Amino acid sequence: MLRALDRKLLRDLWRLRGQAIAIGAVMAVGLAMFVAYLSTFASLQLTQQAYYERYRFADVFATVRRAPLSLRSRLEGIAGVARVDLRVVADVTLDLPTLVEPATGRLVSIPVPHVPVLDDVFLRRGRYPEPGRPDEVLVSEGFALAHRLGPGSIVPALINGRRRPLQVVGVALSPEYVYTVRPGDVIPDASRFGIIWMAREALGAAFDMEGAFNDVTMALAPGASEPAVLAAVDDILRPWGGLGAIPSRLQISNWSLSNELDQLRGFGLIVPAIFLAVAAFLLNVVLTRIVAVQREQIAALKALGYSSGALGWHYVTWSLVVGAGASVTGLVAGAWMGGGIIGMYNDYFRFPILLYRMPPAVAAAAVAISLVASALGALGAVRRAVRLPPAEAMRPEPPARYRASLVERLGLGAWLGPAARMVVRNLERQPLRAATSIIGVALSAALLVVGLFFVDAMAEMIRVQFDLVQRQDVTVALVEPRGAQALHDLARLPGVVALEPMRVVAARLHAAQRSRQVAITGLPADPMLHRVVDVSGHVRQVPVAGLVLSRALADALQVRAGDGLDVELLEGRRRRAVVPVAGVVDEYLGLSAYMSQQALAALAGEGPVVSGAHLRVDPQQAAILHRRLKVLPAVAGVALTEAMVESFDKTLGETMGVMIAFNVLFAGIIAFGVAYNAARVSLSERSRELASLRVLGFTRGEISAILLGELAVVTLLAVPIGLLIGYGLAWVVVTAFQTEMYRFPLAVAPRTFAIAAAVAIAASALSGLVVRRQLDHLDLVGVLKTRE
Repeated sequence: MLRALDRKLLRDLWRLRGQAIAIGAVMAVGLAMFVAYLSTFASLQLTQQAYYERYRFADVFATVRRAPLSLRSRLEGIAGVARVDLRVVADVTLDLPTLVEPATGRLVSIPVPHVPVLDDVFLRRGRYPEPGRPDEVLVSEGFALAHRLGPGSIVPALINGRRRPLQVVGVALSPEYVYTVRPGDVIPDASRFGIIWMAREALGAAFDMEGAFNDVTMALAPGASEPAVLAAVDDILRPWGGLGAIPSRLQISNWSLSNELDQLRGFGLIVPAIFLAVAAFLLNVVLTRIVAVQREQIAALKALGYSSGALGWHYVTWSLVVGAGASVTGLVAGAWMGGGIIGMYNDYFRFPILLYRMPPAVAAAAVAISLVASALGALGAVRRAVRLPPAEAMRPEPPARYRASLVERLGLGAWLGPAARMVVRNLERQPLRAATSIIGVALSAALLVVGLFFVDAMAEMIRVQFDLVQRQDVTVALVEPRGAQALHDLARLPGVVALEPMRVVAARLHAAQRSRQVAITGLPADPMLHRVVDVSGHVRQVPVAGLVLSRALADALQVRAGDGLDVELLEGRRRRAVVPVAGVVDEYLGLSAYMSQQALAALAGEGPVVSGAHLRVDPQQAAILHRRLKVLPAVAGVALTEAMVESFDKTLGETMGVMIAFNVLFAGIIAFGVAYNAARVSLSERSRELASLRVLGFTRGEISAILLGELAVVTLLAVPIGLLIGYGLAWVVVTAFQTEMYRFPLAVAPRTFAIAAAVAIAASALSGLVVRRQLDHLDLVGVLKTRE
């Protein structure tokens, strides 16, 4: 049987159902985002761990120019090593009929017939290559889908200078290539870079690797010292041209996936926290005003013997009911969103199976957060209800002090009509209430800015990276570093109108106990096609001596300009020297290190050699150039800037686009909820005043102008404040989402501010129309019965 307070609670909820639904919607939005992002994070992490374990993702990766298989025993003898697999890996040019330009294929050796190995393949369809059939291969799933390849397809490859048709017999995946990205790129492009698994004997024979290897994967025993193993591997492989061993956390696919997971987890914590804080604020405002309106009821209940605790719990329960409803809605919406996000990730992260799961811990945390936020939002109202003495509460609140407003005292009253004067006076008489309404609407505009600014951030990243930094049309990478003759050969190719040499050397940078394996890029004295540009768009000249590091790399190594950095080159003579950090440049993408070509050549002890070149191409002859590049044996890979822009825009646009769409939709819901609550509470507080004006002869339009005019003033004052708050919140989000892979710029375009302002104003107008309908049905007699 319901108690009296329970019946009162139900009546209050029904009477204020519009406000309760609006507040619940705001809270449900935050919970849905929390559930969606964190459950997606958990699903990805659980799938990653299971996949890595089942298909034996290696703990250590190492590359060497060419080493004899006899080194296996020495590598297996390193303390802490549980298993060693020796492979042949080579990048080749692919001539696909679906592409005008050449694609790059990475050939990876596998044992035929199949035996379990580290980074084993999962066969999606087709069959495994058979012994005695050297041209049978498996291709990576993303590459197969991009070119509609399957069992029976032929992939022409330029292997060691000879064109060779490879027959596809299966489509496969590997934990080593969950995120398949070409070396030097940041964004994957499945149409131009694919993995091809080929029989060990066939691949070894093609590259003169019979009895030799050039790639090592290792599994470590529990408790093994990873740094000690890496050092021992480097010592063994160094005489054979070892390029440095790396732990699994720095392997490009795993590193990219880890960065994405970190970003997803940050998004799932920070943005929902902002939304839930707004919801708690709204609850506090609404419940505080409910207590003010119900002060006589509170006094009567206290006089009848209800304790302050019982009344306080009554208002907490009102808030908890709203929070419980928001929890259910948020869990359902979050599960739906999470399924959509997982579907999107299935296109970029290749797992055998990636299913959406909502961990019970995430659901429980969402419910707990909702109830805690609801209780916190009710604290102010509960405190006021508990402290209200019965004798004082039996009296109506003293009337506000009526006097001319500041606007009128400044002599501007003649410009205001009667309704406008009432609006201005009421706002000035109750500054706290006006301030809370302004803050509420301002926060809704701020959340719209946060939801939209990612579009501007991505546009700015693309502008800087591909308009200012990478101004070349084509980048050509050579199989081996070559002398100046290679530049002359490239310059004579059809369509090449400008050329800039490129020298890239693999190196390991050491700073105290920290190290990173990167490629040092050697730049000419005054580069024009590939430049160092900071986030402000300023071109940075690379000094004659010293290293210039990207901010992300400098932070990872914890060094700054002027510090000495121990540079260990992993090519050629493998020289090692302490090089000063000449500067640090803020960049948006990846970990970068730059030197002048002259200084890099001196450090490496080599002459004027190049790893490739950046080309400016005549568009009319681009197709001819691409056909020529497909058949050049010295070319290891070709990257088109236009294709990179397309891939960058597609990948980030689709992944971030889904999140942006959710953010904007939810921010719009919040904007309406905030504005509706402000208008509805104002109506409940001023209903007697407005009814009195109707009795005195004011029309519905005139009293609507008074109420909605106040909402309009609040909105117009709130929007610019909200835009400033939104810019600040965008800074918080950008700061929180910085990873080694991406550093989003704080770029908010005027268009974003305009859209946020327009949506906030439209939401206020829509909520005003809803309240106007309630105003039209105002019970004049009932309202005027209120006791003075």
